Amino acid sequence: MTPAPVRPNVLRMRPYSPGRPIEEVERERGLTDVIKLASNENPLGGSPKARAAMAEALDKIHLYPDASVFGLSSALANHLDLPKGQIFVGNGSDELLTLIGLAFLSGLEDEIIVGNPSFVRYDSMAELAPCGCVQVPLTADYRLDIPAMIGAITPRTKLVMLANPNNPTGTRVTRQEVDALFAALPEGVTVVLDEAYFEFACDDPGFPNSVENVKQGKPVIGLRTFSKTYGLAGIRVGYGFASPEIAEAIQRVRAPFNVNALAQIGAVAALADKEFISETVRHNRSERDRLMQITTELGLKPVPSAANFVLIDLGRPANPWVEQLLDRGVIVRSGVGLGLPNCMRVSVGTTAEMDRFYAALTEIVKGDTASA
Repeated sequence: MTPAPVRPNVLRMRPYSPGRPIEEVERERGLTDVIKLASNENPLGGSPKARAAMAEALDKIHLYPDASVFGLSSALANHLDLPKGQIFVGNGSDELLTLIGLAFLSGLEDEIIVGNPSFVRYDSMAELAPCGCVQVPLTADYRLDIPAMIGAITPRTKLVMLANPNNPTGTRVTRQEVDALFAALPEGVTVVLDEAYFEFACDDPGFPNSVENVKQGKPVIGLRTFSKTYGLAGIRVGYGFASPEIAEAIQRVRAPFNVNALAQIGAVAALADKEFISETVRHNRSERDRLMQITTELGLKPVPSAANFVLIDLGRPANPWVEQLLDRGVIVRSGVGLGLPNCMRVSVGTTAEMDRFYAALTEIVKGDTASA
C-alpha cells in the first residue's frame, strides 16, 4: 500500500542544525574536556531562583500544566507593563514563530521579508505555509538593510521579520531605522521584532523597544525569550506581545499545555532574579569586549555585536579553522551553514572558557601564518 504523500513544501524545509553537543565531539575526537561556544547559551548557568522554584515543584509533575499560563502571563504583564490579554507564551520562540505563521500566512499568495542571513527559522515559517520568502542581503557591515527591506514590500507582503540584534551577525538596527520602517509600511503588513537578545542591547538609548511600539498601536509583534539572559534554554520558554487582536489570534492556534509546568514556574522565578540578570549582562559585556579586542589583535575581523556572541570574519574558508578548534576541544559555529562561509560565530563563555579559546585560536593563527 502507498502511504499518503508528504507535502512538497515540507520536503523543501531544512531541518534545524543545532550546535554540536559536547558528548558527540568527545566521542568523535577522543577528548575528555570539551567546551562549547556555539549555541549562545548563558555561561553562568540558569537563574538560581528559577532552579530552586522548579526543584520545589517536582512533586507536582504528575499534574497537567496550567493551560492558560495564568501565573507566567500575569508576571509578564507586570514586567512589561502591558495588559495580560496582549501577551502569549510558547515552547521557545521557535514555536511562537510557527504560531505567527499559522495565524497570518495563507499560502502562495502571501510572502514574508527577511534579512539574509538572519535567523534560519524564518525561512521555515515561509516553507510551512507555504508562502514566498523574500531574502534581502545585509549591508556591507553585516546589518539588516532597512531601506532595502522597505523597497522589497509588495501587495503580497504580510510580515517583515527583524531579528534585533540579528542572529548570526550580532548587529543591531536603530530606533530611527525601525521608525522609518513603520512610517513606510502599507496597510495590512505587520513587523515581527524578534528580540531574543534584548537584555544584552537595551542599555543603548538608540535601541528600539517593541513594547513601546505595541503601546503606540503600531502593527508589530514583539518576541523575547528566557533561553539567553535568564539561562533557561533547556526548558524552552518564549513569549510575545502585540495588540489584543493579534494576541487573541495566536491564542487560537496555540496548542493546549504548550508550556510545561516546570517551565512556567521557572520562568516566573527567573523574572524576579534581577541580580542574576545584572551579572549575566555585566559578564557578557566584559567578555564580549575582550573577544573583540583579542581577535582584532590576531589580525581577524570581528563584527561589532550587541548580543552574547561575536561573528568573526576570518578572510578565508571557516571550516578548516572550526575543525582545528574541534581538535583542541573547542566547539564554535561555522558560518558555512549560516550563509557566511568565511566566518565563524563564537558565543561568550566563562572567563576560563574564553582563555582556552584564545589559546587555541592563537595556535591556529600562528600555524596558518607560518604555512603561508
